[in-house]
Amino acid sequence: MANKQVISGKEVAKHNTRESCWIIVHGKVYDVTDFLDDHPGGSKIILKYAGKDATEEYDPIHPPDAITTHLPVEKQLGLLEPDTAEKVEVIITDTEKARLERVSRRPPLSEVLNLHDFEAVAKLVMPEKAWAYYSSAADDEITNRENHAAYHRVWFRPRVMIDVTTVDWSTTVLGHRTSMPIYITATALGKLGHPDGELNFTRGAAKHNIIQMIPTLASCSFDELVDAAQPGQVQFLQLYVNKDRDMTKRIVQHAEKRGIKALFITVDAPQLGRREKDMRQKFDAEDPSEVKKTGSDGVDRSQGAARAISSFIDPGLQWSDIPWFKGITNMPLILKGVQRWEDALKAYDLGLAGVVLSNHGGRQLDFARSGIEVLVEVVNQLGKRRGLKFPNEKFQLFVDGGVRRATDVIKAVALGATAVGIGRPFLYAHSAYGQEGVEHALQVLRDEFEMNMRLIGAPTIKDIVPDMVDASHLGAHIVAVPEDRLYGANYDSMQSASLREIKAKL
Repeated sequence: MANKQVISGKEVAKHNTRESCWIIVHGKVYDVTDFLDDHPGGSKIILKYAGKDATEEYDPIHPPDAITTHLPVEKQLGLLEPDTAEKVEVIITDTEKARLERVSRRPPLSEVLNLHDFEAVAKLVMPEKAWAYYSSAADDEITNRENHAAYHRVWFRPRVMIDVTTVDWSTTVLGHRTSMPIYITATALGKLGHPDGELNFTRGAAKHNIIQMIPTLASCSFDELVDAAQPGQVQFLQLYVNKDRDMTKRIVQHAEKRGIKALFITVDAPQLGRREKDMRQKFDAEDPSEVKKTGSDGVDRSQGAARAISSFIDPGLQWSDIPWFKGITNMPLILKGVQRWEDALKAYDLGLAGVVLSNHGGRQLDFARSGIEVLVEVVNQLGKRRGLKFPNEKFQLFVDGGVRRATDVIKAVALGATAVGIGRPFLYAHSAYGQEGVEHALQVLRDEFEMNMRLIGAPTIKDIVPDMVDASHLGAHIVAVPEDRLYGANYDSMQSASLREIKAKL
């Protein structure tokens, strides 16, 4: 901190009003008076901890360095004198007690057979606000459902009489070897689901030798996640471009210095979509009469966690900025959120390393097409116009959104993708079971890869070629219903998960 003076808890306690509001976070004292109305989560939550230790509320939704990054140096007052602050009484509500009881009755991991099962368990045991943030999508959530349903319109054309005694589903992504053609894609606020946050993904990825994409809006600090990586472990960085380009430059160059292997620039979020499930939690959490809807920057504070944490994102990002990015880093640059072949072609012509064909997990523009559908047209048009064949080492195509099975990944690879990003399933796995859940999810995928590659007649990833799938009906846009009645009626899955009975001790 700029000022190393030691401040007593008694002094901090005097500053407990809107007119003078000090808080304590991780043993340090901050004056947040001028920040109250601009706090993304609203002023009420800060005032609740005015003059007290706010660490417990702060940790789940902020990386450790967020406050020092965004609060002026002169407002970082000093260190707290040990054992002098008023202890904040942690009250466990009846709702939380009931949730913890459900956690104790989770099905054992051995009963979790697929990625859908993690979602079913997570919905039962997660805090409601966390579930709303992770699961919410834009507007009527049509695109969120379509992302998954689109894979159901691609069918296999298996080869038989192929020696599949040994199958190998490892591959190379941007020059880095990985055990599967997947990566853990960037998702925000990992500590909402589990106290260890994104560290669960770092550790799970290391165990299974796959790539983790570190998010800009992680609950853990960037350096914490890099420090937790094993020697040789490959990590990428997802970047939301800040309006303050100097800050963006510092983030990018620091990432490169720390050994990050590629920069994925998010381009589909000039404004965050209306995620109404998340928004409802905001209204439930605040007294409507006290909600200040806009801050001094005009950002709506009433629209949930997603909108609250993202007001810094630059809506002015444009193609002419690409040379600037090339000038500040030597990392491969990939655009994340491309949704049409024309933009993929521009990215190729500008010398970028690839694109992620993505609609942000259905969280931005409702009725955006699925990544797998866009993949087909990108491969077709870049083949016609630039003579490219995919997969292509010079310009790599990635897809994310809606993936729940290894067969989904295999379909994307057959259609030209280098690898597929998976996000929500890992959030649900770590929310329900922590690091063990992430590792089990990866093992489930490994088992599915082994079985399905044998069944389609593909000994290696290179053997998964376009003529092994029929994607002729992929463009049929039929709105996916919220629930597949036939599946729900006839398949005994954990979609309707039941908790274990706890036998009373005699």
